Formats: sequence, C-alpha cells, structure tokens
Amino acid sequence: MVAENEVLLDVTRGGAAIITLNRPEKHNAFNADIIARLSDIFETLRANADEARVVFIRGAGKSFSAGADLEWMQAAADWTHADNVEDALGLARMLHKLHDLPQFTVALVQGAAMGGGAGLMAACDAAVAVKDAKIRFSEVRLGLTPATISPFVVRAIGPRYAKALFASGEGFDGTFAHQIGLAQYVVDTADELDDMMEHLGQLAFHTAPGAVADAKKLVDMVAEADIDDGLLRKTAHQIADRRASAEGREGLSAFLEKRKPYWAE
Repeated sequence: MVAENEVLLDVTRGGAAIITLNRPEKHNAFNADIIARLSDIFETLRANADEARVVFIRGAGKSFSAGADLEWMQAAADWTHADNVEDALGLARMLHKLHDLPQFTVALVQGAAMGGGAGLMAACDAAVAVKDAKIRFSEVRLGLTPATISPFVVRAIGPRYAKALFASGEGFDGTFAHQIGLAQYVVDTADELDDMMEHLGQLAFHTAPGAVADAKKLVDMVAEADIDDGLLRKTAHQIADRRASAEGREGLSAFLEKRKPYWAE
C-alpha cells in the first residue's frame, strides 16, 4: 500500500498515462518496493495499450529521482551475493519493461536525476529536461558501477560518452544531456514541462498505436545490424506487413479521402 502511494498512475480520458514518483521528501529515490510498483504499472500499461497511447514519467517535488534510496543501499551491503543479484535484477527487469512498452514513453526531468534516475531517462523513448537539471552517473563515487542501467544508457548516448561519464562520475545539466542524446528536448523551467507534455501528447494522439509499437521494434532491429541483404529484406517485410495491416489501410484511405484516421479523431 505504501508503494502505491509513492508511485501514482493516472490515465486521462484522452489516453495519456502519467506515472508520478511521489517521494518528494526522498527526492523520489528508488527502493525495492518502488521498483516492484513500477514493474507492475508497466505490465498493466502493456496489457492495456489501447487505453493508454502515451506514457509520461515525472517526479513530484524538486527532483525527478535521486536514484537508489540510501537505506536500501545500506541494507544491501549485508546481503548475500545471491540476494544482491536477485535485487539488482529487479531494477534491470523493471527498466527493460519500460524500454519494451509499445507506447511512446517520455521522461519529464527536473532537479536531480542521479544513477538509476538517469537510467530511467535512458530507458524511455524520449526525455524532456529542464536546462539546470542535475544529472550524474554517480555510482563510481560510491565504489559501484552503473551496471543494471548500462544497456539503456549506452544505447541512448553511445559508448564514448558512456565511458567518460560512467568512469568520471561527472555531473552535468539538462543542456548537456540534450547535446549527448540523453534528453531530446530541453526547457528553461520546470513549469514548461507541462507544456511539453501536452505537445508530445498531442503528437502521440495523431499516431497509429500499432505502427508506433512496430516503429520502436524497427529501431531496435536496425540499430546494431549490418546493412546487408538480410536486413533489407527484414525492413521490406515490415513495411509490407504495415501496408497490409488494418492501420495501414485506414491511414492511406484517410489520407486519400482527406479525413482523419480513426486513431486521431
């Protein structure tokens, strides 16, 4: 029950899911209960993709997320290796569920986004950051490594920046996050996050849900693949499948008939 109060889910009538990390007094730090609650929410959103067209993640109060809760980390120091592996898998699997959601996912970042908080940004499809946000992969300063968040961060910013920021533990702001691709949009103040949420939500409501899910899979398929005949055939098959799909037929018909497709009405 505590975790439910500390991670809120609101789905608007229009189909926007807003997840709020609600531990402002702890700068929205993670613990095992928070991670489990987020995992449950992502499973719910996957199962109800028709009702939630876009997913926003934000933090209550001054920060997006300060990463791992200090009490949680202190407790982990006394656990067995097996217990620590299982605990770490919880975070890794939660981020994977977020990364694999069929909806367009967006992190709205103000204040601190440290460690796992920055990992949450990277696991989303896009992030909007306030220009003076305070972001850091801080694990090496604690004698740790950003292991569980690394697959998502390296994909978001590339190995060169990841090595530099993982190894140095250097902090950076929202403007720099935008420069390296961790944030796709940057705004001047936290108040402008609401404006960007509305803007991106409106964009999402003009897209076909099935096409969005397939477009995300397309990026994962081609990102590290060699450009050879096999890849060309895979991409040709995907567009052929989309052309023959109900959404593809509706989208083309709507365009030719100069009307809105049903998903944009």
